Amino acid sequence: MLHRPQLYRHLRSFSSTARNNAFVSNVGKQHIKVPPAVTIEPTGTHLSVTGPLGSSSVPLQPFVNIAFPESGTMAVSVQDPSQKKQRSMWGTTRTLINNAIVGVTEGFTVPLYLVGVGYRAALEEDPRGTDAGGSGQRLNLKVGFSHLILIPIPAHIKAEVPTSTKIVLSCTDNHQLGLFAAAVRKWRPPEPYKGKGIFIGNEQIRIKAVKKK
Repeated sequence: MLHRPQLYRHLRSFSSTARNNAFVSNVGKQHIKVPPAVTIEPTGTHLSVTGPLGSSSVPLQPFVNIAFPESGTMAVSVQDPSQKKQRSMWGTTRTLINNAIVGVTEGFTVPLYLVGVGYRAALEEDPRGTDAGGSGQRLNLKVGFSHLILIPIPAHIKAEVPTSTKIVLSCTDNHQLGLFAAAVRKWRPPEPYKGKGIFIGNEQIRIKAVKKK
């Protein structure tokens, strides 16, 4: 049996370790692998990431530190992890940098599926061209309205329509890709009664039973 002084020192040591672990970000502490084809240039306000597919920029808070402990490896840290804001931005910044590296090397892709009788999608030239900052193409959707839905495709988004009920979107920026996919989906969100709508990726919904009177 431990004497009281020894027991007190044991508990104090345990609580100190738990307290230190509470200030560590499980995501932020993980090192990031940097491929040889990627160039990274940190500044005081942002991190520039350049790769085979393009370039991206990640904003940096003043308290975020970037280090390269060894070749091909990046470490992200913050000045005071005991502060909640810094600790939360630690993991967020690490995720944004990793996504930027994946984006400029591999890119991100998400499929959209049109489910419904008569639902169709087509890719066509945009009469406005690239004057409004677009790619010069637009999506032409038939999703149950009395009129066609025409959606201009931004310059940073690449769209393909391999079949009339499937759209494949690609981009080097995962966030921008998600925003555009959501903008397309909002024209006909999946409904829970007949299961019709525009589905993103492996999205599934629970079909509700219609009560008969």
